[in-house]
Amino acid sequence: MNIPIKLLKKIFNRVFVCVFGILLQIFYLMSLFWELGTLYSYSYLLFQLIGVVISFFIVNSDINPSYRIAWIMTILTLPIFGVMFFIFFGNSRSGDRLRRRMNYYGKTERERLKQNEEIISRLSDINEPARKQADYLSKFGGYPIYDKTATTYFPSGEEKFRVMLEELEKAEKFIFLEYFIIDEGEMWDKILGILVRKADVGVDVRVIYDDVGCLLTLPYKYDRVLEEKGIKCRVFNKFRPILSTKMNNRDHRKILVIDGNTAFTGGVNLADEYINGYEKHGHWKDSAIMVKGQAVRSFTMMFLTMWSFLTNTEDEDLGKFCPNQEFGENGFVVPFTDSPLDNEPVGENVYMNIVNSAKKYVYITTPYLIIDNEMQSALILAAKSGIDVRIITPHIPDKWYVHCVTKAYYKNLTKYGVKIYEYTPGFIHAKNFVSDDKFAVVGTINLDFRSLYLHFECGVWLYKTSCIEDIKSDFLETLEQCEEITYEKCCRVNIFVRIGRMFLRLLAPML
Repeated sequence: MNIPIKLLKKIFNRVFVCVFGILLQIFYLMSLFWELGTLYSYSYLLFQLIGVVISFFIVNSDINPSYRIAWIMTILTLPIFGVMFFIFFGNSRSGDRLRRRMNYYGKTERERLKQNEEIISRLSDINEPARKQADYLSKFGGYPIYDKTATTYFPSGEEKFRVMLEELEKAEKFIFLEYFIIDEGEMWDKILGILVRKADVGVDVRVIYDDVGCLLTLPYKYDRVLEEKGIKCRVFNKFRPILSTKMNNRDHRKILVIDGNTAFTGGVNLADEYINGYEKHGHWKDSAIMVKGQAVRSFTMMFLTMWSFLTNTEDEDLGKFCPNQEFGENGFVVPFTDSPLDNEPVGENVYMNIVNSAKKYVYITTPYLIIDNEMQSALILAAKSGIDVRIITPHIPDKWYVHCVTKAYYKNLTKYGVKIYEYTPGFIHAKNFVSDDKFAVVGTINLDFRSLYLHFECGVWLYKTSCIEDIKSDFLETLEQCEEITYEKCCRVNIFVRIGRMFLRLLAPML
């Protein structure tokens, strides 16, 4: 009797139902394309005309040029398929509804945090370009500029996890976790044990996880399991078997806030591969940062904004979540968030500003190198101007097709002096920028279209903080385990492989 029940559970599990539902819709669309194809002489011209009209609309729309090219090529090359594909996926009214709701809660929460004008004035006296970057982040990244904040950089998931457990044990008032991936295993089991104990003694414990990120790692309705343990839980953008661009908007942030005075972010999710609990793609190289002091207020508000959005409620007593704790460290810190719903590519602009203002060097670590023309031009111009531009990417990919697109950018970048290295022991998941011993960003933002335009992301911009030297040292130490990808090596790649990469690169914005 147990075998049929187990078989039925496998057949009718959530992933199977969702995939089956999507395949059914794809089959319906393909059938529709086929029917239109039988009326080729009548439908082709009509869809070609519609395609031209839509292309004019795309050209004049306020979207990234790479998206424009990808959509226009698809529509004009395959009029019937391209037009209908754009109708289904190119625009989303549900996105407008999400935008209005998120902007309402974001504005309400951020209005509670006031910028200390004395900090801005002091930063202006020290470095005007730094003040302009911080001012941009304050206006468009959503949160103020802080001083009196201590920062600690972690060059691996293992080190972050060890300190994270120590800090969780100190929690007395609240614990907020917001992660893209949570996976049952050694890492999550230890964290969950602490969360349950803290909840039992009255600590306010809340968890947000992304439904697609956890689709294959957590049981269906795991939020109810956590609620039964006394942990408040919400699931971001639940995955449904419906073809919709809404499903593209994921919560890729990794945030932990403890008592309003300690916060973590970075690339490390709550799964064993991030601490090398087992080998998934060779050695997993990641990074994270801990902040203590004034800047934690912004991470608290990031979480509360998302919580309000998911629960349709607002936390009124801000004081209990944002204590006024100060640390004596020099330097300036701006935690920031990047939303796909505000038409402002904050993450990309922060990265671009670091590249454009560099005087000596820019060191970058990223798991994916899928960039638009503006970023590519900025990197090449910096290299041409004598700036030491170095980028570390993985040698062992987590997604082969994404790695193929990444490699498609190597030749043009290396031709003009950008130095690219692959991390030979395995997969590098860290998302770091560091420049001139003064500026750095550590966060969740990959150099790809999904992170830069489709996902909710976060990061920490740093100016003259003590951990910047640690970020630079980590990059140089990691470089010793890398293989340089030269222009000559790129030229020796098989022509058919290069054509395949070029094709995937064209479709990169739509992948």
